[in-house]
Amino acid sequence: MKRRGIVLAAMTAAAAVALSGCAFGGGTPSSGQTLKAGGDATGAITVWSWDVAATALKRLATQYEKAHKGTTIKVVDIGYDNAYDKISVGLQAGTGLPDLITLETDHNQGYITQFPKGFTDLNPVMGSMKSEFDPFKWAAGNDTSGHLRVAPWDSGTVALYYRTDYATQAGVDISSAKTWDDLIALGQTIKAKTGHTLLSSDLSAGGPFTMMLQQNGEGIFNDAGEITVNSPEAVKVLTLIQGMNKDGLIKNVKGWDAEVSSAKAGDSATTPNAVWWIGTLTSEAAESSGKYAVVPLPLVDSSSAPTSNSGGSGLAVPTQAKNPQLAAAFLAYVLADAQNQASMMKNEGLFPAYLPALKTPYFEQPQEYFGGQKAYQAFAELTPKIKPISFTSDYSKASDIVANAVQAAVLNGQDPKAALDSAAQQIATATGRKIAG
Repeated sequence: MKRRGIVLAAMTAAAAVALSGCAFGGGTPSSGQTLKAGGDATGAITVWSWDVAATALKRLATQYEKAHKGTTIKVVDIGYDNAYDKISVGLQAGTGLPDLITLETDHNQGYITQFPKGFTDLNPVMGSMKSEFDPFKWAAGNDTSGHLRVAPWDSGTVALYYRTDYATQAGVDISSAKTWDDLIALGQTIKAKTGHTLLSSDLSAGGPFTMMLQQNGEGIFNDAGEITVNSPEAVKVLTLIQGMNKDGLIKNVKGWDAEVSSAKAGDSATTPNAVWWIGTLTSEAAESSGKYAVVPLPLVDSSSAPTSNSGGSGLAVPTQAKNPQLAAAFLAYVLADAQNQASMMKNEGLFPAYLPALKTPYFEQPQEYFGGQKAYQAFAELTPKIKPISFTSDYSKASDIVANAVQAAVLNGQDPKAALDSAAQQIATATGRKIAG
């Protein structure tokens, strides 16, 4: 699940309410009830979510109630725009939250860190299934003690979408590009022979920088919470992006709407993006059906993964939940059942973080839009390869600074190492965190 156009604004609003200063207990005297594996679960719960996620939960709630007599599940679509304000206020007040809430992955660590008593440990119910989930998503939902506070729901597995017609016209084979250097070389040929850029990206928001950095298992911070945005690997990634722009291979598009419009217009030959981009293409660029294919991301270097992550979400049980056992039981029913997860992909477009679901028949079906390629299967094979990274509670604040550094290097020509060294120092000043190394 991804709401690109307003994610940053929502994160900023939530941060203003709750994600600053010292850690809050959330007004809760303990870490909530200890869940029981397979414990009896009856009664009623309320669930907060939004958009297609709420639609999926309502559908599965009806199924659950029929299969489990004596249960009532009320799913409330609280809307996205004010969701994190409501969640933040409830956590800080220690009251007002429902039994189960949806959180996007890039919000997890901020809430877990600032409200250490805010969420129930889900390990008694979900812990034995750790190996069955996207490892990146699982790690993103854990606290520093290994307690699972947010269970993985959907993944934002990234691959390289490309226009097969442009590749044919240019006489190149995109699937042969094993590294980003290889792809850049092909991009130069495509530009020369077709006039199309290699990729469209919003450089004002950081472009593909953090996505490419995660291929090497790196982020803005390391596991110790230290700042690593100026690491040698990060400098290499930013240098690659700067070089692509200097060669005229990037079409700079500002904002979500412009990114979609660029795809619809067919400006660029490739798009490194998440699995949810399929829904955007099929709805907004239906006329391009049969002209796309998907391949793994090219590698930054030999240690890279052929994928990354963008977006996704999870479910959490607040410690103030009135019926945490039923909330956890419903959570497990939704997230740790292959058929239920596959149904959410088919009906609501939510790509499972639960790996067994990716082996169900739906993901093996050819997709007409991709010329008969089994596109979902391609993403399914990449999902277990996503490398975990650390977000920390300062991710939103640091992301703004990093985006400015990308602009400085890519758009204004600043030396990549100097731009990232400056960004690291700004993040250290703004957060009090140590620069690694």
